[in-house]
Amino acid sequence: MERLRIKKYWFFVIAPVGLAVFIWLGGTVVKLLWNWLLPALFGWPALTFWQALGLLALCRILFGGFGAHGLRSPRRPGMSGRWEGMTPEEREKCRRWFHGRWGGDAPPEPTPGA
Repeated sequence: MERLRIKKYWFFVIAPVGLAVFIWLGGTVVKLLWNWLLPALFGWPALTFWQALGLLALCRILFGGFGAHGLRSPRRPGMSGRWEGMTPEEREKCRRWFHGRWGGDAPPEPTPGA
């Protein structure tokens, strides 16, 4: 029992240190890449570490989301689940709707027996 308590203690000591190193590394990489490329290419000002960390956080918010990428709720299946549940007539109606909405003209009429 004492051994388990020691393992938990080390987790609570190492995890914050690991997180701090991870954040420091991310900010440093962004700062170095920015300061290497953008001032020379576009004449933009160099960044400090804190500005780079803020830029990294902003990009994460705007483009990265907050996790759960690719996970679907069991109550809300993706398009493939909906597509599999459609009849051939519903699929054709859906194809025509998508094509009319984003593809310009409606697709050609399917020929019978083809």
